[in-house]
Amino acid sequence: MLPRAAFFVLLLIAAVPSPWASPPVALALGVVFGLIAPHPFPSQSRSASRALLQLSVVALGFGMNLDDVMHAGRSGFAYTLAGIAFALLAGTLLGRALRVPAKTAYLISVGTAICGGSAIAAIGPTVEASDEEMSVSVGTVFILNAVGLVLFPALGRAIGLTEPQFGLWAALAIHDTSSVVGAGAKYGATALMVAMTVKLARALWIVPLTLVTASVRARLVRRGQGAGNGPSKRSIAWPWFILFFLLAAVLSTYVTALAPVYPWLTKAGRLGLTVTLFLIGSGMSRASLAKVGIRPLVHGVTLWVIVAALSLAIIRGGWASLG
Repeated sequence: MLPRAAFFVLLLIAAVPSPWASPPVALALGVVFGLIAPHPFPSQSRSASRALLQLSVVALGFGMNLDDVMHAGRSGFAYTLAGIAFALLAGTLLGRALRVPAKTAYLISVGTAICGGSAIAAIGPTVEASDEEMSVSVGTVFILNAVGLVLFPALGRAIGLTEPQFGLWAALAIHDTSSVVGAGAKYGATALMVAMTVKLARALWIVPLTLVTASVRARLVRRGQGAGNGPSKRSIAWPWFILFFLLAAVLSTYVTALAPVYPWLTKAGRLGLTVTLFLIGSGMSRASLAKVGIRPLVHGVTLWVIVAALSLAIIRGGWASLG
């Protein structure tokens, strides 16, 4: 009886909007619960988290402006594509070197390459990631987000970055959009504008990457190779929700009659993602945490340092700009 009551109390804390309700806090509450108490609703929680995760990703699409995204995307298309490809390749090789489980390494790499927790939320269901894999991946990204939000403005000023340079660097090297916006706002109005537009352009790459991931996984399933966890003959669950995410972005940009509704839908998406992370975190256990170990965090930190340093070198060298 006590675990049920504690579960609902913590779920309520995560679900009710307040200054304390945030994705990192919700994930932490879920993990703490999972580590100290038996889960009262393991299968129901798992099913609810998958459905709510997809709905939340779609709702977040209402917060995108495709005109701004496409403008920023056109000016840096080749560099953005190269940066994402490099992060994914480096993350894969680093994951193998550190012997991080394949799905966890891929999720951390995707989060680093595109937009942190949102990208992991979109890709996770496509690769059928477990609660442990999702928790570890998102937790790693959130830790680095907090560090980046504090560290990047200080580093930018120390090395003399201009506001456009810093905005571009923040958008390329900090994981989640919220932390990018926070760091940009600390640096200046121009840095904030640059950071937001470039980050939103990168966030749109969730769509093709999710579809490509699903296509590759479907091919592996047809060959009986699964996705790294042994043979699997099940049909792949295609990420149709990512197309609704794109449709939401189209509506928010071009259907102005509904403009007052979009901020509320975006807030609902953020709240849904917060609740989802609590549910995912609650699926952790001491045994699963011990099995995961420290390697994913080392993987995430190392990959982040590589991407941040390389992005900074390219920006400082004048090879990347908003053109």
